[in-house]
Amino acid sequence: MSPEPSAQSMKPETAAKKLGIYLPAAPAEFQANAVSRSDFKALQENPPEWLEELRRTGPHPRPVVAQKLNISIAGLNRSEITEPLTSAEISDLLQSPPKWLVTERTVHAKARQEAKLAKERQAKRRPKS
Repeated sequence: MSPEPSAQSMKPETAAKKLGIYLPAAPAEFQANAVSRSDFKALQENPPEWLEELRRTGPHPRPVVAQKLNISIAGLNRSEITEPLTSAEISDLLQSPPKWLVTERTVHAKARQEAKLAKERQAKRRPKS
């Protein structure tokens, strides 16, 4: 890994986002250096133990937390969940869902259904070639 991002590399923040990990929990070497495309591909194809452990147990970044809870990031904000959560914390929430989680899952399901219907309506309006 090189210290500065170039056209052929990405910042550690970008690499962490694409890998679905919480950057502050990654090793210091990963946080401090740009990731080349070949290094990134290697991380995807043959993840080191630290990456597998982060993906398995967390802490997880907000998009991953939202996905695992089946709610939106906005739902996390409304619920005042601002810190990353571990897999154990997410599991606890799913096993005994608090009222806010039940509400946010309902809101998210409704929003997905509305988006699906809007997409279907738009597809019907398109002229066929």
